[in-house]
Amino acid sequence: MYRHLERRLAHHILESLRRRHPGIALPNVVIEQPPKVELGDFAIPTFPFAKPLRSAPLKIAEAIRADAGSIEGIAEMQVAPPGYLNVKIDRAWMAAALAADQKPPTEVPPGKILVEHSSINPNKAAHIGHLRNAILGDTFVRLLRYAGREVDIQNYIDNTGVQVADVVVGFTHIEKKSRAEIEALTRQPRFDYYCWDLYARVSQWYEQDKQNLQVRLQTLHAIEDAFSETAGVAELISTAVLRRHLETMDRLDIEYDFLPRESEILHLHFWDAAFTKLKEAGVLTFENEGKNKGCWVMRRAGTGKESSESSVVQQTLESRPIQEVFKEYEKISEEDQKVIVRSNNTVGYVGKDIAYHMWKFGLLGRDFAYRKFYRYPNQHDCWISATEGEKDHPHFGDVAEIYNVIDARQSEAQNTVIEALRGLGHDEAADNYTHFSYEMVALTPRCAAELGYTLSEEDKARSYIEVSGRKGFGVKADDLLDTLIASAKKEVDSRHPQLTDDERLTIATQIAIGALRYFMLKYTKQSVIAFDFKDALSFEGETGPYAQYAVVRATSIFKKAALDPDTFCRDVASNISPADLSKYLASETANEIWELWLTASKTRYVVDQCIATTEPAYLAKHAFQLAQLFNTFYHRYPILTEPDEKRKQFLLATAAIVRRELIRTLAVMGITVPPVM
Repeated sequence: MYRHLERRLAHHILESLRRRHPGIALPNVVIEQPPKVELGDFAIPTFPFAKPLRSAPLKIAEAIRADAGSIEGIAEMQVAPPGYLNVKIDRAWMAAALAADQKPPTEVPPGKILVEHSSINPNKAAHIGHLRNAILGDTFVRLLRYAGREVDIQNYIDNTGVQVADVVVGFTHIEKKSRAEIEALTRQPRFDYYCWDLYARVSQWYEQDKQNLQVRLQTLHAIEDAFSETAGVAELISTAVLRRHLETMDRLDIEYDFLPRESEILHLHFWDAAFTKLKEAGVLTFENEGKNKGCWVMRRAGTGKESSESSVVQQTLESRPIQEVFKEYEKISEEDQKVIVRSNNTVGYVGKDIAYHMWKFGLLGRDFAYRKFYRYPNQHDCWISATEGEKDHPHFGDVAEIYNVIDARQSEAQNTVIEALRGLGHDEAADNYTHFSYEMVALTPRCAAELGYTLSEEDKARSYIEVSGRKGFGVKADDLLDTLIASAKKEVDSRHPQLTDDERLTIATQIAIGALRYFMLKYTKQSVIAFDFKDALSFEGETGPYAQYAVVRATSIFKKAALDPDTFCRDVASNISPADLSKYLASETANEIWELWLTASKTRYVVDQCIATTEPAYLAKHAFQLAQLFNTFYHRYPILTEPDEKRKQFLLATAAIVRRELIRTLAVMGITVPPVM
């Protein structure tokens, strides 16, 4: 309701100004949040209207207040120097709407959204950095679905790339294993751990003799031939590792709908179709000289043609033939070239990505075949691309919007894909393609030491230590989860020895996953995360367990009162009258409790904010603020011993509403709440 009221207020004020000043172009109304509820619930600065209306901000504020009239849900407006309108919400009206769980109709944009996340190379175990990607992507999917959008979740599998080739090299050239021996290993538990160690050994093998890198190139070429023995080995390894990745992510309740693989992009000739279109549109040009001789290149994203414009004018003035001038103008300088097809006719990563994104938007004219690959415990099927598949399958691709969750180091490649779409004339698709960028995850020195790594004195003095898969230094995702669960279980064991071991393990798992997911989400995307076990699992401060504990506390109130909190919450609107809400919320002494109700009303507002900015950290802040305010309320107001029955019902209603909104907020973050902590 908060979001709905905010929009209605902004529309009302803008229309009022337009009636008073017809024919004048006016900016949109900006609504801010005052630092204290005592000042109001909305703050509207009138400074943007001063120039078009040729009037002082304070006078504009006074005029808006005079013209405002009655607005449902608004109690009063106050003018504040130097030009603000402080607006107070009708507290009883808002509380009644929140208690009734009113959801005003919202306009949901048409079309399906595709969120691609994780995209882990299927060559070794998933690590802590992959978890940040997957948690960000999964939470964004949950945000979109909460807002009513239809979403497909895809996880791109680069099963023909350098990383897979390196593990193939490790098995076939270092360990000299046969295909049958490799196949037997793939059936072993945590095969991905075996590959983790082997991948680091291959990197060392390359460093020992640079000639060994020729084996990598030969292997890469062999993998692209679908009928080669090497391609068969790569398929065995990548499929087994991929299945382990899905099992790891399933532990975090992260699911996918479709797994498009690079091998099918090659074998189904997606690139051939895209290559033809790119050449015809002039997006790609063939280089006959220079360092990129024999390559197909396109203009590097962000370089533009502006730097050539002055020379074009000058050359025209010198009476050169105009065709010659523009030919020179169109030429891409060597430093601005992005190689898409190498001189040996192999297609680079970006080229295949362009073809893949054309398919996503339904612009390629080709499609995958599909087969079922993985079934989740909830019976949801995850599909995988194939050259020959099942007849009946869901429809993937042909979407309206794309969010690609991939780290900040891939910005240039992502921008190149967008520029290729523009070059093909698909501006709408380019506008609806978002690179959901984020920074890396590192370890605190304390965390690295706890994991058994030997640290130098210099390492111990650093704020964080970077991980490296090629060096074998990092935290495997399953190891991290196991460690967090074990740490949480020690705490649960000591607090609740009366529960069975299975019950304590389930609770510990909920706490551990909540801690991990919250820790990954509370930092803004562009922050480097230094992970630390102790900080993540703390029951105090801005952590997942702290927010979970607030819900457990709220639930305990109802247990002691022999009430079901969910049933009570559903009946709040019929049990608490508007008069009672007004009585207990309207007075100045009720500001503290009103702030709790007001914050609880902002869940949808924060969800919309997260989507608009592609920043889930705002939701983590919302959960923490709500938990903080509730804990203050919990300590200050002894609900069950309140002698005034009507006030007691009001306090119970406050606890029930906050509990409901905290559970919803945490659910969007992928966090469940245990029965006890």
